[in-house]
Amino acid sequence: MSNLERETAPAVYGGRGFVVAEPVRELLSPRNVRLGESSEVRRLLPNLGRRMVGAWCFVDHYGPDDIADEPGMQVPPHPHMGLQTVSWLHEGEVLHRDSTGSLQTIRPRELGLMTSGRAISHSEESPRSHARFLHGAQLWVALPDSHRHTEPRFEHHAGLPLVTAPGLTATPILGTPDGVTSPGTAYTPIVGADLALTRGADVRLPLEPDFEYAVLSMSGEAHVDGVPVLPGSMLYLGCGRRELPLRAESDAGLMLLGGEPFDEELIMFWNWIGRSQEEIEQARQDWMEGSRFGEVKGYDGDPLPAPELPAAPLRRRGRVR
Repeated sequence: MSNLERETAPAVYGGRGFVVAEPVRELLSPRNVRLGESSEVRRLLPNLGRRMVGAWCFVDHYGPDDIADEPGMQVPPHPHMGLQTVSWLHEGEVLHRDSTGSLQTIRPRELGLMTSGRAISHSEESPRSHARFLHGAQLWVALPDSHRHTEPRFEHHAGLPLVTAPGLTATPILGTPDGVTSPGTAYTPIVGADLALTRGADVRLPLEPDFEYAVLSMSGEAHVDGVPVLPGSMLYLGCGRRELPLRAESDAGLMLLGGEPFDEELIMFWNWIGRSQEEIEQARQDWMEGSRFGEVKGYDGDPLPAPELPAAPLRRRGRVR
């Protein structure tokens, strides 16, 4: 999914100096952002107080939206570089097209993973004939310097493996939660998992103490380490944990996000991640001139124009404001 905001500014992310090296309970409230004419998302990362969790650098939660009489998601072709996009649904379908020629419908709890590498463009839309409700999350993972110029590719993984315990079903999205590995390609030590809890579940999820973690609430009523986390909000947990207590007051859906704190500082502007303002400027020029990012074929509409770069020089900021 694109960042469709027209008023945006480059910022510096990453660096271990801003990692909370001990367990914390920091509740992050979302910011509502319009996507096109018919969609609104709740943006959890980047947040007023925190910019990354491991290599996770962008988190949008949307729905459940009743789109029975609406077009649903309609995100025109737009570019990416230096990152991976993760599409994750609880309800509905999203049709993905990209400049490598991929054409794939993504359905609930199937992994749509796009590695932009040096350059890619894609579009996302609800199929013309679609389910009544659309509910999911769109996430970005920053690529480390050693892999950020890799060839672009798209992966679709259905039938993902499961981890089960009384009251809990966990689906690995990236990395290896609780000993079960996702087939999705990862370039940093990272973990992502979808957690489905039944009402009354009271479980402890094993964690890696060297990773930092956050939990996004998708639906239902759940307590994460004793903190009630409402749908569309996210609890940042810091590092140093070996397990995470979870308790469900109703059937609930959560997403566990974590990873080794990201070593590098990087700049994110619009839908690009780079290491200097010059890289961002070049990416904007290439996109507006129609070079490098390729063409998305089959989408009924024009590509998104890039926003103007700000006149002011970059203001260097780290993982937190």
